[in-house]
Amino acid sequence: MNIVWLGHSGFRIEIEDQVLLIDPWMTGNPVFPEDRRAEAVSGTTHILLTHGHGDHSGDALSIHKETGAPIVGIYDLMSWWAETEGAEVIGFNKGGTVTLGGVSVSMVNATHSSSVGGASGPVYAGAEAGFMIRGEGKTIYVSGDTDIMADMAWMGEYHAPEIGILCAGGHFTMDMKAAAWAARKYFNFSTVIPCHYKTFPLLAQDAEELRSGLPGVDVREPEVLVPIAI
Repeated sequence: MNIVWLGHSGFRIEIEDQVLLIDPWMTGNPVFPEDRRAEAVSGTTHILLTHGHGDHSGDALSIHKETGAPIVGIYDLMSWWAETEGAEVIGFNKGGTVTLGGVSVSMVNATHSSSVGGASGPVYAGAEAGFMIRGEGKTIYVSGDTDIMADMAWMGEYHAPEIGILCAGGHFTMDMKAAAWAARKYFNFSTVIPCHYKTFPLLAQDAEELRSGLPGVDVREPEVLVPIAI
């Protein structure tokens, strides 16, 4: 499996027979080289969204139109896009699991907010969520934007993910210290990849506090478009 950071919270995950784009935001993303967009979206089979904020969903519809890959996410937003944009979608909800080729994706809770921009201000876009992605004998927890939650206790025990892709930039989500605490408290990760950081000065610029808080865990600071092979 290859996990490729697209900057901010965007990832390209090559797993089993799938190429999954998670929260793809490239247009206007200050850390993504837009001249490499074609490389990032090549072969995409599905687009997964954790919530509606533009720094997560900003390129979902355009990539869908370019590639034909269905968009997968919370039922409310998916239904709206199917009706208003004619998008091919897979809408489901927390507790649900969908099968995408050889991969299964379960939607789990997150605590944040979710909206998309409208003419008169933010428009409700369904609830925020995370994903448990299973394939190649591994489970990846994609936290989405979230704070620490008590729900992480059962999520860690029930889904037992080995790989954590954790928001950790602070201000809008957990910071590095909180992400490390949650990982120690609720999970037994072998690998942790931070995200939702470095994008803006407001956010954490390195993952040293996460690394120092997780002795014995392989904390991988991703580089944009450089595959992490697991």
